[in-house]
Amino acid sequence: MKKRLFHNLESRPSKVYTGSVPKGLLCLSTGGATAFAFAPYELSVIPFITLAVLFHTWRGNNRKQAFINGYLFGLGLFGVGVSWLHISINLFSGINLAGAYLLTLLLVAYLSLFPALTGFLGASRSLRSDYAFFLALMPSLWTLGEWLRSFLFTGFPWLTLGYTQTTAMLSGYASLIGVFGVSFILAFLAGGCVLLTGKNRGISLAVILLLVLAAGWQLRHYQWTDSGNKEIDVALVQGAIPQELKWLPEYKNTSLERYLEITEPFWGHDLIIWPETAIPGYLHEFREYIEKLDSTATHNGSILLAGLPTKNPDSGDYFNSLVLLGGKQQIYNKRHLVPFGEYMPLKWLLERPLAVLQIPIANFTPGAADVPPLFDAGGYSMGLSICYEAIFGAEVSKALPDADVLVNVSNDAWFGDSASPHQHLQMAQMRAIEAGRYLLRATNTGISAIIDEKGNIIGKTKQFEADAVATKVPLFTGSTVYVLFGDKPIVILSLILSLLVLLLSKRKKTRI
Repeated sequence: MKKRLFHNLESRPSKVYTGSVPKGLLCLSTGGATAFAFAPYELSVIPFITLAVLFHTWRGNNRKQAFINGYLFGLGLFGVGVSWLHISINLFSGINLAGAYLLTLLLVAYLSLFPALTGFLGASRSLRSDYAFFLALMPSLWTLGEWLRSFLFTGFPWLTLGYTQTTAMLSGYASLIGVFGVSFILAFLAGGCVLLTGKNRGISLAVILLLVLAAGWQLRHYQWTDSGNKEIDVALVQGAIPQELKWLPEYKNTSLERYLEITEPFWGHDLIIWPETAIPGYLHEFREYIEKLDSTATHNGSILLAGLPTKNPDSGDYFNSLVLLGGKQQIYNKRHLVPFGEYMPLKWLLERPLAVLQIPIANFTPGAADVPPLFDAGGYSMGLSICYEAIFGAEVSKALPDADVLVNVSNDAWFGDSASPHQHLQMAQMRAIEAGRYLLRATNTGISAIIDEKGNIIGKTKQFEADAVATKVPLFTGSTVYVLFGDKPIVILSLILSLLVLLLSKRKKTRI
């Protein structure tokens, strides 16, 4: 008798851990392989295979096995995908290499709980239908897990699987249902692939899966927003200041002069953008320098955006800010800060142990949440985000539909020559697709890029080189479906589907 692909979940397994060791290793390795679907490798077909393997494994697991196998998948995915975190911890936080790896491992251990809980919930009920499991329950639970990870404890949506499709066939869905919706579609197709290799294969299912793929590609060519005939000349300036030199007092003038030198040929462009903390000091410390910049920009008819820290003289609060010069001076303060990098979460609990370990933590204050992240440039508006904020689609959308173009300034020098800057750029590309607008991304050491409304990079700099990229950029009006409704439709759909499937099924009789 041929071994069936799907196990009979109504009967009790003879041993809880039968086959668990090879399945565990399989889940760990497929999780690690999934990391190569993200930038800079962008092997976008990998998640269809690895998720299919994971879902098939979960279908034959009880709750304990599903939790373990999901956790191992997460260890592989995040262990490979965000291993670069140790670079900044070790080089710029004064923590030795062993401590840096330990803190990175703790984050990976936390993130791995999300796929583990997804598997646990999927195995909590006995389903008579493979279709319900692979096409409804698993895509829904996976999507809800990624969405929950995006805001729990301030959120860390890095390596959301939808990003693997940024330049692939499913990217067209992003303008409808955002990156979490792309994850749902990807998981749905992965579940369908399992069915096609088993006893439930059929022409009708194959046709449905092909139609879903084709619809994603076709949606990529649909234009939701209107560019009209208005465009601006834009220049992104990349100073390539090494992070270890950036804040040294003796290097500050060199940094300022470099940015002026690179900018010189672009005075007269409508918009010039310097990256996050391009000015290595507080606004009040460089008042004379900034006034000269403002005067030069005004004289040449340019708007200059420059990143720098600011301080409120009344409250003493510090902000990570972006200032507009050459027009009506405006300041935007970063609202979504990096935990541990820019502020201390759970300060009442962690302040003392971190002090004992001599781990320094910056003490920035988040900007006002009720102030739209917008700059008015006198004729057009810019939607703003600083560094980490660009990985949150819902937050970038708060500037829409008012913003005609999106701007993100960042400093990825913290992570050296790792996958991090490439992954960060990939997420910015997804924001452009969701918004249906160009996104201008200026960074200190790269990768600075001009991204069109379809997520295509039409101009970029090389990493670690002082350079600039300039072109004409069309301004867009209108809204995509995602801008209008955000993540709510896909989250509600996932909740409804998962609850229906779980409630209409029966509890397993197997004891864990």
